[in-house]
Amino acid sequence: MMHSFSFGQSQGEMNQNAKSKYQKVDKELNAAYQKVLTEYKEDTIFIKNFKAAQRLWVQFRDAEMKAKFPDREEGYYGSVQTMCWFIEMTIMTEERLKKIKVWLTGVKEGDVCSGSVKTVD
Repeated sequence: MMHSFSFGQSQGEMNQNAKSKYQKVDKELNAAYQKVLTEYKEDTIFIKNFKAAQRLWVQFRDAEMKAKFPDREEGYYGSVQTMCWFIEMTIMTEERLKKIKVWLTGVKEGDVCSGSVKTVD
């Protein structure tokens, strides 16, 4: 997914724009996560594993970010670092959101690999 920014914005504005986009998708992810916990609450084994998967995904996301932007001296990545950081966080969060939403939308009945995902007609 391409993330674009308007020309003519200051770097500070572009940083804030990228941060706002990330915060929006992170809020959507958290809402979807909570909704899955509610809709599947009867399946306690699934819930335990789903929570573990989410915790591990957060650890993975954070490790990916440190791999992409290892700790360096201030200014190493230039004035775009904040913007780039939030763009990358947004991309990874959108990908996770898409995966989590499958438990909410379900898969077509007959999908033999649906596992814990609900099926729909």
